Amino acid sequence: MKCTNRTHHLKIKLLCISCIAALFMNGCGTGKTADIQNPYSLTGDNSSVSNQFFARNLCVTNDIDFGTDQVHADYAEGAGVFDLTTKEVLYSQNLFEKLYPASTTKILTAYIIIRNCDLDDKVTVSADAIANMADSSKCGLAAGDVLTVRDLLYGLLLVSGNDAANVLAEYYSGSIDKFAEEMNREAKALGATQSHFVNANGLPDDDHYTTIYDMYLIFQAAIQTQDFIDIIHTQSYDAAYQNASGNAVTQKWESTNRYLNGQTKEPEDITVVGGKTGTTNAAGYCLVLYSKNKKGDDIVSIVYKGKTRSDMYTLMNQILSTFAN
Repeated sequence: MKCTNRTHHLKIKLLCISCIAALFMNGCGTGKTADIQNPYSLTGDNSSVSNQFFARNLCVTNDIDFGTDQVHADYAEGAGVFDLTTKEVLYSQNLFEKLYPASTTKILTAYIIIRNCDLDDKVTVSADAIANMADSSKCGLAAGDVLTVRDLLYGLLLVSGNDAANVLAEYYSGSIDKFAEEMNREAKALGATQSHFVNANGLPDDDHYTTIYDMYLIFQAAIQTQDFIDIIHTQSYDAAYQNASGNAVTQKWESTNRYLNGQTKEPEDITVVGGKTGTTNAAGYCLVLYSKNKKGDDIVSIVYKGKTRSDMYTLMNQILSTFAN
């Protein structure tokens, strides 16, 4: 395995502290301020560090909803639009509410792997990694299959393979539980302090949750890497690998993102780059999306707990067309 499994240096710790402190001290694009209780707590000995670094680089806001009267906000439990170029929050709907992320969890899984591993490294699928995969999204992997990390990432992010997530978790950390510990460390380093993860794929668990704002923090970090962007921008991927007998196996994996597969049309003047879907009974219909508006601004938009898949895409189109241009 050619993963570095990096430790968090002081710079990362300072960024996290700056991030958390600035979050509720600065409004972002709304002109609104509020005296609210801060659910994000500081830890460590660097609480006096300047908050300016985070404020310059991320959208910060308070917990006041805005824009919800202009769209069908009732189509989902929460949603947000973030302009990474202007550092503004453009739409806010329950940004800090505890929600289940379903397969959007795989954004963090992919981020950790891409950031730390050799994508050409080869991985052998274990029997444990593909156990109990019935009635869930998967790539169709079998014990003994040998794939590259890159192949597994495409299976993870395009077809939302829960089996691929488990294989990557075992490859990186030796077990799914240990990988979940790494996910929680990484999330906190990014400032996502109101999240907790217990698996790499997002299958339901009461102790596996996030917020829309936390997922924004995680996703904006992930799209800083070109490999991540290349994968989420891909409509289909031809995987070619070997099975346990050494025979060639080919599979065609297609994106679950309806903007990419042509099932849903993006709003006028919005160009969808890619994103990640997620669906469970508890989480509802979820989508985390990276787009560009007509000015070329980088836009992150998130809809969580849509009532139906159609409602989720309708609300996503509405918040993009109303607030992102």
